[in-house]
Amino acid sequence: MLNYYYSDSIENFLDKSTAEVIGSITLSNYFDSTLNQNKAWEQQIVILKSALQGFEGTLFFEFSIPRMGKRIDCLIIIENVVFIIEFKVGESEYLNYNVDQVWDYALDLKNFHGPSHKAVIAPVLIATESKVSFINIITTSHDDNLILPLKTNRQGLRQVIEITLAWFSDVIKLDQDEFANGSYSPTPTIIEAAVNLFNNHNVDSITRNDAEAINLTLTTNSISEIIDYAKQEHKKIICFVTGVPGAGKTLVGLKVAATHLDKGKGNSSVFLSGNAPLVAILQEALTRDKVKSEKELGNRITKGRAREAVKAFIQIIHHYRDAYLIDPKAPYDHVAIFDEAQRVWNKEQTIKFMRTKKNQPDFDESEPEYLISCLDRHKDWAVMICLVGGGQEINTGEAGISEWLNAIIEKFPHWEVAISPNLTDSEYSAVDAVNKIKNSHVTKFNADLHLAVSMRSYRAESVSLFIKQLLDLDREAAKKTYSIINKNYPIVLTRDLTKAKKWLKEKARGTERYGIVVSSQAQRLKPLAIDVKSPMNPVYWFLGDKDDIRSSYYLEDVATEFQVQGLELDWACVTWDGDLRYSNGGWKSYSFVGTKWQNIHKEERKRYLLNAYRVLLTRARQGMIIVVPEGDVEDGTRNPEFYNDTFKYLKDLGIETI
Repeated sequence: MLNYYYSDSIENFLDKSTAEVIGSITLSNYFDSTLNQNKAWEQQIVILKSALQGFEGTLFFEFSIPRMGKRIDCLIIIENVVFIIEFKVGESEYLNYNVDQVWDYALDLKNFHGPSHKAVIAPVLIATESKVSFINIITTSHDDNLILPLKTNRQGLRQVIEITLAWFSDVIKLDQDEFANGSYSPTPTIIEAAVNLFNNHNVDSITRNDAEAINLTLTTNSISEIIDYAKQEHKKIICFVTGVPGAGKTLVGLKVAATHLDKGKGNSSVFLSGNAPLVAILQEALTRDKVKSEKELGNRITKGRAREAVKAFIQIIHHYRDAYLIDPKAPYDHVAIFDEAQRVWNKEQTIKFMRTKKNQPDFDESEPEYLISCLDRHKDWAVMICLVGGGQEINTGEAGISEWLNAIIEKFPHWEVAISPNLTDSEYSAVDAVNKIKNSHVTKFNADLHLAVSMRSYRAESVSLFIKQLLDLDREAAKKTYSIINKNYPIVLTRDLTKAKKWLKEKARGTERYGIVVSSQAQRLKPLAIDVKSPMNPVYWFLGDKDDIRSSYYLEDVATEFQVQGLELDWACVTWDGDLRYSNGGWKSYSFVGTKWQNIHKEERKRYLLNAYRVLLTRARQGMIIVVPEGDVEDGTRNPEFYNDTFKYLKDLGIETI
């Protein structure tokens, strides 16, 4: 259920004076309005009174959009249409970011507000001083009764309403009370969630609370109970949380960290990740938001000072690790959350790094052993929470989750273990270690520590299952799953990158983010102007706006599995190279060395490559297009044979081709 500062029938609104309406907005909701705000409302009310004469319906002022932390200036329901109106008082031009603003409001309702799913929604931007209006009704390929934003001046609103109502005259009339009281179940991006958690220590108002989202709450509550138990009983516990791609593991970790952020010395928690792009993007987003929010409150704060506060919340795991190489004391935090724990380094990689890069000639531990030893310095209690993604190891030296379990078995007999029963699933490669630890340590299996439903793809929760079936070559199961998800989550296939870019731009609306993602081994896409070796900054790629040539929107820089893991796009173009090729005998893996492709023989490297494509194919929240190039018979490094069987396999799964 959403809220608003003022609601009334159009008839009653027309009978009230401007002062009465403004009084109702400010007094009943304790709205701290300014003189400029009141003057803006005065003009809005005059425009609305002129435009709404003779119409019946309901009007709302300052209608809440919690996920965006903003409010719609005015929402009007007349017959079968919801008008989302954004006023720009005194503005003479229809600026692109203002158009995107009103479109984003409409998209949020269409995607996450129950009664809006089938409603006709008409976003309207009013630049009061404009000399021209643009009132053409244009629908999109989404076919979801959300039209392109209409743009008008102070005189044109009545015409907007009349034309829209005439266009959609055959659509079922809305129940206006039901609309206002309908359920609102948003799925925020990890960036949106992190900002809200850092500011408010909860995400209850911006996250789903439907039956499928209950698992997130159960998992978070179970972790809190483990922390309370460890503290009260003076225990040291390591906890393993598993989940399908996009299920919300990072969100759970951030929520736990935020919950304990202000609990005082010796009781706080820290969110740690080895994913440098993720940490950099989240830290930058949080820093920008803090500077902005402080400025709105009239406070001046430097970006550097804001970033220091952010770093207490989320850190790169290597900085945390290096700090305690120097400082022998117990960490400040009693609770440490390790995101993507399967990506920690094995013993060989850690020793090599410590001895050559950190001047630690006697270092002789794996990364998990060392990190556990840091928390083990506490005399009373400690909790480590390992967030584990199945099939997510993508880099040399990444140990997988067994390294954590083996470290506990061999070095920390006094630690207890809380474990998701799904850790024995094949993609975690931890069956032997799990069987061993349950015979040597106090081990409790807890089903609430597994997140089974993908929350990233709010349009189709089975996307991660489809990608698993696709990569497992489970052809019949993949066909069945695709036929189910494609109605709400479009996946299409093409051999033409230009068509793919056009498809992305047609599908994305408002500020929905889109971009091209490729494997880090995709070195023969250069003829398509895709160079995986070209430097790109993931902060600008993910946070830059449509005018920033470094952003994903420009479709010039591409991101690899290393830059997108743990993050998401609304719409993705996955461009497939000859590094991973379908064959009847299974996937064939190649790396490009010198001037030619070479077979990958090591099983570990084969797994990394397959996992890279798993990451790429599970990034999109709303839909994706897969490009498998034609190749070139005159280029031995891009022989069509390297691509044709992969294209045919994907097409045979039923994926629509454009």
